[in-house]
Amino acid sequence: MMPLPLRLLERLGCMLPENASTPGTADDADLILVGGGLANGLIAWRLRQLRPDVRVLVLESGGALGGNHTWSFHQGDLTPAQHAWLAPLVAHRWDGYSVAFPGRSRSLAGGYASVTSSRFDAVLRAALASTVRLSTPVSTLSARTVTLTDGRTLRAGAVIDGRGLRPSRHLSLGYQKFVGQELRLSGAHGLAQPVLMDATVAQHDGYRFVYLLPLSADTLLVEDTYYADDETIDAGLLRERIAAYVKARGWTVAQVLREERGVLPITLAGNVHAFWDESQGVARAGLAAGLFHSTTGYSLPSAVQLADLVAALPDLSSAPLFEAIRQHAVAQWKAQGFFRLLNRMLFRAAAPSQRWRVMQRFYGLPAPLIERFYAARLGWLDKARILSGKPPVPVGAAWRAGWSTGAGSALSRPFERTS
Repeated sequence: MMPLPLRLLERLGCMLPENASTPGTADDADLILVGGGLANGLIAWRLRQLRPDVRVLVLESGGALGGNHTWSFHQGDLTPAQHAWLAPLVAHRWDGYSVAFPGRSRSLAGGYASVTSSRFDAVLRAALASTVRLSTPVSTLSARTVTLTDGRTLRAGAVIDGRGLRPSRHLSLGYQKFVGQELRLSGAHGLAQPVLMDATVAQHDGYRFVYLLPLSADTLLVEDTYYADDETIDAGLLRERIAAYVKARGWTVAQVLREERGVLPITLAGNVHAFWDESQGVARAGLAAGLFHSTTGYSLPSAVQLADLVAALPDLSSAPLFEAIRQHAVAQWKAQGFFRLLNRMLFRAAAPSQRWRVMQRFYGLPAPLIERFYAARLGWLDKARILSGKPPVPVGAAWRAGWSTGAGSALSRPFERTS
């Protein structure tokens, strides 16, 4: 049989299988990463470190990689090898941290570190060079193609969507939301270590605490943070509360250097398989893949794990890449079932103004257990210890909230499915 002419094949291109290439048409890259945030940025960087022969293209709609964020993590969250390859991105390190509640204050040993988006952008753009295309918004994508808003279409062996978590009727969520300001003070602030939670503040809109990162002797990041039932942020009000908090600490602001805000998902329940079915075969990364700590919202350790996973795959074409990431995300979902149970108890059993009591009790637990909690590596004895004793919320409400997996919100009512 005579082969079909190229022009006819091009006209029939929409009928070709997704993984089929039009003869004579070269892919623009082996892998296109849509979104230049934390997860996709680390994937691109890890591939450059380990497999520089892989042609990677990063498409970011904004003017810099990483946006305007600060990502933090604990020493125990990563392996020694992961600490080593991530080290150039780390802007700040401390040897411990503290927490404060109305009935408990505590300092805990253990390394804590932060990656700033400015450091992230500078290091990755220097390493990746022409691999990165900034100010390049995407209109649509599929497992192997990306259509830009200017109408151009790019092809690759595979595409990974890392543009953040989008609403899904298959997930039931609470939210951790915040406004943070990096402040230069008129004098020294006196903090030697981060304060991860200062919950001695007045409670509003769920569980409220202030997060403090001392960046230099007279500079610090102050975040007003809420574990809330909705994702609405009144930035003006939170700025006022930051100003009041800073004044109450006896600090005087010389300059507001920058401001960041965020809304992190806190998963309560869901159907992980239906959630992944929504992707229609397109691989996902980061929040878009549901890869984050279900209770703390921390995403850097998960992003590091995913970067290592992708860089080690023998086949980076679309179908095996999608399946590998999907299986990894489903496994992580199963492993974090206990954290979702705790989240339901926090959000549904405790009155919003009393949620701080749950966290105050948690920070009275042994330090090694707290470290394993942040690293999402709890054993069954750890889980029993967390649930034992007199709960800080009504027993009946805690039982109903913990074992009920309905959404209980404006979302549809998904169920907890892990198999």
